[in-house]
Amino acid sequence: MNLLIIGGSDAGISAALRATELDSTVSVTVVVADSFPNYSICGIPFYLSGEVPDWRNLAHRTAEEITQTGISLLLNHTAQSIDADKKQVKVVDEQGQEQWLSYDKLVIGTGAVPVNPPIQGLNLAGVFLLHSMADSFAVHHYLTHHEPKSAVIIGDGYIGLEMADALIHRGIAVTVVGRSPSVMRTVDPSLGHVIAEELQRHGVEAINSVEINTIEQQGTQLVVSGSSGFHKTTDMVLVAVGVQPLTNLASTAGLKTGIRGAIQVNRKMETNVPDIYAAGDCVETWHRLLNEYTYLPLGTTAHKQGRIAGENAVGGNQEFASSLGTQVVKVFDLAIARTGLRDSEAQNAGFNPFTKVDYLTDRYSERKEKAAKEIIKVANSALEVHAHKG
Repeated sequence: MNLLIIGGSDAGISAALRATELDSTVSVTVVVADSFPNYSICGIPFYLSGEVPDWRNLAHRTAEEITQTGISLLLNHTAQSIDADKKQVKVVDEQGQEQWLSYDKLVIGTGAVPVNPPIQGLNLAGVFLLHSMADSFAVHHYLTHHEPKSAVIIGDGYIGLEMADALIHRGIAVTVVGRSPSVMRTVDPSLGHVIAEELQRHGVEAINSVEINTIEQQGTQLVVSGSSGFHKTTDMVLVAVGVQPLTNLASTAGLKTGIRGAIQVNRKMETNVPDIYAAGDCVETWHRLLNEYTYLPLGTTAHKQGRIAGENAVGGNQEFASSLGTQVVKVFDLAIARTGLRDSEAQNAGFNPFTKVDYLTDRYSERKEKAAKEIIKVANSALEVHAHKG
């Protein structure tokens, strides 16, 4: 049997590994758009800070380790179209050479791409979006050769705050600008205020409720302007305002899409097209508490969904249980985590939540994992004991 997988990140590689674990006779080929299969995109800020000196250490597995399991990697190849009737995928390499690959079962794990906000000047030198290994190399080159003294980060989510930590670590003055009234809108505002205090304690200027409109070149520097009279002159700009599912390939092949354009799948990770599965940041995810599909682009979720897709593609009958949207981020001496629903989300879903504010910090060590587990334990306890429907 030929199992073809499009995408070499968490979902795609997990699907490939699970399939070969269960059936050593299956022929597995993974089409990877770049030369960095199974890399930790979440670790990019630590590479750019200098805390991880060698970018190769961001690999969960090397390409050689993956191929040793019997998986074929087609690196630097981009899937251009899917012919579901003939069960073929057209791919093209860096030189523009095309070929058609046949499959019996297909797994789509194309992931997500950064949102391009409607900001004038995103194409200027010194302005970067940060999502891929190629993006990280461009930023690293700029940091090394231009030695910026200041930076504006547009977006105060996970990547934005981790990059604030990374650039402060390099001695760069940082301003973080977000649209929401408090930092990191994925957590409750009370915790957002704690994060803001931590940022300020380390010299980061945190600006809230500002919509950036333009970035302009002024000599060798950049001027960032937005609502409420915001103006900031800086040496470089990072844009990290979220991601959107990469599903053009799927939608043109007849796969149904839904929330934010993500591929619709059932709990077995099957799409509406026979013998085609999908998993990861490009699909809708079943939420355990909401009992409905939502869009949750998370690496841990992608890994689990990929395993389900890979197992079912070789004859299994597993279902993806669900996600609670558990997320963890380290910002300086804080480990910030969330799971389940925010207070406002719970109310909107018809729950009557009980809210208990409990901040756990690990300021005097770098044991992020310990602090994060404690926070998740408290959050899970609150969800299980105090969240009641209606």
